[in-house]
Amino acid sequence: MDRGCRELGSIDALYHLGNAHERGKGIKEDGEKGAEFYAKAAMQGHAGSRYNLGCYEGVKGNHDRAARHHLITAKMGYEASVQIIKKVFVRGDATKEQYAEALRGYQDSVEEMKSHDRDEVKAILSR
Repeated sequence: MDRGCRELGSIDALYHLGNAHERGKGIKEDGEKGAEFYAKAAMQGHAGSRYNLGCYEGVKGNHDRAARHHLITAKMGYEASVQIIKKVFVRGDATKEQYAEALRGYQDSVEEMKSHDRDEVKAILSR
């Protein structure tokens, strides 16, 4: 199964394979192999995979690597990454600069996604 998905090059397939391996869903649980699939998808721009890599590295105690992954996803608009960096900053495992960079990157991403058309659709859908 995983060979076919890899050959197709689908980043979503790589992400789902990472989840399956990491969580042992329908396959033997193997966090390291899951991280390999996440890394392949992350290198192609998959934000969820990058976020999961950050979590994986944090659990392993690689706080600097985890922070780098979460900084990238914060800049991609992942609010959860900002919260994680805040948490590890308070704990002493991230710097004040990293936290500030995550906040700025997230805010910039949110600003870039704003549009008048999007606001109109939200208003219509919330009626």
